Amino acid sequence: MDTSSAKTKMQKLEQVARLYYEENKKQDEIASIMGVSRPFISRMLQEAHKVGIVEINIRKLDHDDSLTLEQAKTTFGLKGGALVSEATENNTLNHLLAKEVLGYVNKLGGGRLGIGWGTLIGTIVEMLEQRVPAKDVITDICPLVGNSGIPIRNYHSSENVRIIAHHTKADAKYLHIPAFAETLMDMELIQHTEHYKTVLREWEHLDIALVNIGNYPSTPDFASIARYGSLLSTRRAVGRMVAYFFDEYGDIIRSDSDFAIQIPIHLLRRCPNVVGICSANVGAKALAGALRTGLISHVVSSEFLLKEAILSVPTA
Repeated sequence: MDTSSAKTKMQKLEQVARLYYEENKKQDEIASIMGVSRPFISRMLQEAHKVGIVEINIRKLDHDDSLTLEQAKTTFGLKGGALVSEATENNTLNHLLAKEVLGYVNKLGGGRLGIGWGTLIGTIVEMLEQRVPAKDVITDICPLVGNSGIPIRNYHSSENVRIIAHHTKADAKYLHIPAFAETLMDMELIQHTEHYKTVLREWEHLDIALVNIGNYPSTPDFASIARYGSLLSTRRAVGRMVAYFFDEYGDIIRSDSDFAIQIPIHLLRRCPNVVGICSANVGAKALAGALRTGLISHVVSSEFLLKEAILSVPTA
């Protein structure tokens, strides 16, 4: 076959391929247009594949593309997330989740990071402690809440910030203050300190917030009785984000006696990437309620938990 004939043949193969794949015409229609038989069109399409005019890529669904995540995007208005399979032990699942969280922070581009507290934050810290410190995508890091008085490292925000900053070479800002002030006056005094204002400026410019999602009642209780009295029971709280409580409809429960030192809701809402993270013991209603607040744009959880959260959304 001479060069001219070969070129003409390739042009016809391309024409047939475009009619079939881009214009969604049936082979019978294309045969009529081209003045040939349908079997001949079928052979032309096969040859178009063979010579490389048509390439078909079958993309494997990963966690980001899972049907569960796509359904969650529709149900809760999420931008994205990462899911892991179930594990037989909670500790194993938490390590899988922590690894996924670190990868997702990298996927989002890092930058200024704010972290909450809880079991999964503690697991992330433990995982980073096993690594040699190295420059990371995280440029700045700060806590989203003050420090708890309980003797569990997972709830000492500034210490966790220090460790993560050391192992990622990030610039750290700290809240060396308790998570809960005793009175409104105490809270206002704290908010007028330069120390608090420095972290407030960080909150105003966060790129990513890792927001822990927990159950209600939680262990420990974070002085919830002092903050809310019986309000959490009467309002039927189902979960907690950072130190905010919410009901199954995603409404944040407010109290005049709540003097928590944590990122204000309006600044959390301003953050472009709020990643809700769930440890192995989180229940479906807590996750669903958290996602219904509209504050969370991304989620990292087990796929099973996210499925259950979707199913638990109340219909009225």
